[in-house]
Amino acid sequence: MPAPVIVAEIVRSGFVEGHHYGSVVALASDGSVDWSVGAVETAVLPRSCNKPLQALGMVRLGLDLPDDLLALASASHSGEGFHLDGARRILASAGLTEAALQTPPDWPLDDAAREDAIRDGRAKDPISMNCSGKHAAMLATCVVNGWDTASYLDPAHPLQTGIAATFAEVTGEPVEVSAVDGCGAPLLSTSLVGLATAFRTLAVAQAGAEKRVADAIRAFPAYVSGTRRDELALLTALPGAIGKAGAESCYAVALPDGRAFALKTDDGAPRVRPVLMAAALRRSGIHDAAVDATGVLTLLGGGRPVGEIRATF
Repeated sequence: MPAPVIVAEIVRSGFVEGHHYGSVVALASDGSVDWSVGAVETAVLPRSCNKPLQALGMVRLGLDLPDDLLALASASHSGEGFHLDGARRILASAGLTEAALQTPPDWPLDDAAREDAIRDGRAKDPISMNCSGKHAAMLATCVVNGWDTASYLDPAHPLQTGIAATFAEVTGEPVEVSAVDGCGAPLLSTSLVGLATAFRTLAVAQAGAEKRVADAIRAFPAYVSGTRRDELALLTALPGAIGKAGAESCYAVALPDGRAFALKTDDGAPRVRPVLMAAALRRSGIHDAAVDATGVLTLLGGGRPVGEIRATF
């Protein structure tokens, strides 16, 4: 691995008390690397940034969902009511119930949704886990093709081999590492350049499965994340953009003009992810007050602002 690069500094009362290390890449409209910081050609595990690419693989394998549910298939959802209802709709369309899901039981990601669940006396359950939309879509894809649903997470299952083939194609790179994601599904590696390239492919598509996935994300960005998430604020501020955040502080965004961005921090801190993406967009000439707002992280002392986390590139 190349030596880590400082991408953000933590400033409190004018004193730099710490740093975040990581990597960022920006692609120009033609798909070439415009600029980069850190190790952008080394394999990483993009975590949930892979979900729109997995959804693309499923559409190519015959999955046919309305746009809101296709967006949910690409989601790390917040567990709000419309997310859970959507996952149930995907399952019902395939003649399945929540019992078919193999997501680990979890609380909703969204604080308010989680508090509501606890207040209502609900326990953790598989459908509240943020990947249940993807898993429901995987199951529906199996039903369309007559494949076994009990083993849908097996890397050797035709569903997963089909997704892996699409993933390698759109990233333009062979899969170096196949791991297990937090939800139990196969997790495929690529570089940040490969990840940005794949998102660019979706964003500029004029037809086919790629355009279907991109259009679903554009039309229903709240289904891809949630109503109180920074990803929603960013996509709403950039008409035509698509994007997806992932665990370990991964983030990929692509614009309809072909520019694309991908980033990851070594410490995986989620707090710095929107700061870095907003800074990357600004460095590439994208100036928007709403975008800038997603990249502000204020540090408090005694309940009042005393510092910030700011990008260094």
